[in-house]
Amino acid sequence: MDALKSKKVLITGATGFVGTHLTRRLLNVGADVQVLVRNTSSHELLSEFESLGATICFGDVCDRDSVFQAVEGREFVFHIAALFRQAKFPDEVYYEVNVEGTRNVLDAAEELGVKRVVHCSTVGVHSHIPNPPANEDEAYRPGDIYQVTKCEGEKLASERFRSGRLGGVVVRPAMIWGEGDMRMLKLFRGVANSKFPIIGSGKTLTHWVYVHDLVEGFLLAATSENANAQTYILAGERPASISELVKTVARYAGVKPLPFRVPALPVQLLGSFMEVVCKPFGVEPPIYRRRVDFFTKDRSFDISKAQRELGYKPKQTFETEVKNILSWYQQENLLS
Repeated sequence: MDALKSKKVLITGATGFVGTHLTRRLLNVGADVQVLVRNTSSHELLSEFESLGATICFGDVCDRDSVFQAVEGREFVFHIAALFRQAKFPDEVYYEVNVEGTRNVLDAAEELGVKRVVHCSTVGVHSHIPNPPANEDEAYRPGDIYQVTKCEGEKLASERFRSGRLGGVVVRPAMIWGEGDMRMLKLFRGVANSKFPIIGSGKTLTHWVYVHDLVEGFLLAATSENANAQTYILAGERPASISELVKTVARYAGVKPLPFRVPALPVQLLGSFMEVVCKPFGVEPPIYRRRVDFFTKDRSFDISKAQRELGYKPKQTFETEVKNILSWYQQENLLS
């Protein structure tokens, strides 16, 4: 990606799963990378970034002054930072990070003359897709506080970009996975140890985006001239049902999937109950309703706009992505 070589770039959320891959990729292409990170970030990861040539800027997207300091002199901003689903945080913290934090980044970028902002949203702003596949014109229907606040943050970014006050692109990734992802570990480990039952029919569609493809999509969104003020869904080559996902993991793990399924409704009710009980104490529930939603809400997306306008193209098949992720978990001894 020569277009970003020597360009002054800022990344928020650089120490997260996606941000880590993006930071490494931008450093690899020779960009002048600065990362906005909190003091609590992994020292090992920050040392790696520094050794590769990144500049570390301590702060927080919720701290307006530190955001302006980090954005100063940058040509491109990749806004990846967000608060993901955790029961210990009240709703107002999600608004503070995902909405007001985004506003701080946009304000700083506009005032300080950033060329383009790539804002990372999520297909979660659509939640369940009633008539899959969905494209960028699908209606907003966020289903939880994370999705609601990501939706509001996206609206802020889209309005700013469409107004012409600031150059920028909104990217909506599908469900993200890849080497280093810990959110899917429970599923892979459960399947590999023949302890993961399918909840519901197994026919529900899932659609993933390999983190390496997502990173390339971010770079294309930053550098494609005609992408300004547009929104793009980035996903893998095709969706897969829950049953296919479990069978594929099982096949590469050399095991057979469990021969039975669990009805969804009782587990959904249990998840809702556990959230009500645990949330006031700031305790992570052992089961969430939203995790059961994974088994019941269709997610399938049309990526033709990104293919047509950005030149975006997933590089691996669904099966290869599963195999690569499973291999990484095995190498890291995480499946036992």
